[in-house]
Amino acid sequence: MKAIFCALAVLALIAGVNATVAADRTIRLASTTSTENSGLFSHLLPAFEARTGIRVHVIAVGTGQAIRLAKRGDADVLLVHHKPSEERFVRAGFGVKRHDVMYNDFVLIGPASDPARVRGGKDVTAALKKIARAKATFVSRGDDSGTHKKERGLWRAAQVDIKTTGGSWYRETGSGMGAALNTASGLSAYVLSDRATWIAFRNKGQLALMVEGDKRLFNQYGLILVNPRKHPHVRANDGNVFIAWLTSADGQKTIAAFKVKGLQLFFPNAR
Repeated sequence: MKAIFCALAVLALIAGVNATVAADRTIRLASTTSTENSGLFSHLLPAFEARTGIRVHVIAVGTGQAIRLAKRGDADVLLVHHKPSEERFVRAGFGVKRHDVMYNDFVLIGPASDPARVRGGKDVTAALKKIARAKATFVSRGDDSGTHKKERGLWRAAQVDIKTTGGSWYRETGSGMGAALNTASGLSAYVLSDRATWIAFRNKGQLALMVEGDKRLFNQYGLILVNPRKHPHVRANDGNVFIAWLTSADGQKTIAAFKVKGLQLFFPNAR
């Protein structure tokens, strides 16, 4: 009887250890508000956890802040959308390797009244010039996100210096994509948005799609493991499992299957 009791105790101990290990299989993913606000993670992560037993804790912030978190070692994996910043992150030794994972595009949104008369255009810089000339209210995320970086680049391409020409018409919110769209809706303002968040956004009010289809609005997402040589506590094994799955045929198919109102929001392109 004593031997049986001891054997059961050992089995219970092993089970407890296994349960602790399983419960501890969590990685931290620093990503963008667009992937969170669009609902992609609610679709994607349960499928990944069911296949691997690994949970993913998402830290949804702007791309700039996500990269800063990863540099400090406060994330295991990055999923963001500003390729130049991602490549600098890897070159500086903070990331192991960058992977293309999916893309969509940006769109220019504005009030249905369209005071700058830009609706239906295909040239986003021409539209921004008109908005600046009309001093029509424009909401900027102002948060160093991938969307904000794209917006600043487009103003430069339009040869509009926001620092000198932006006045009360140019509003920086310092917020995520959903909050910026809410502000634009309340102010009847123009705003640059990723298409996925725009489609999923419910409080559209009088907002409407103004400009789309310009090749400069292409929006690529990249996936990077934080370098465990910089931060030994990084959960590299499970982080690599996540990257391998998301770039696999199964992960790519799961991304493609995510739709809102019958529309595909992200297009897988892992190589």
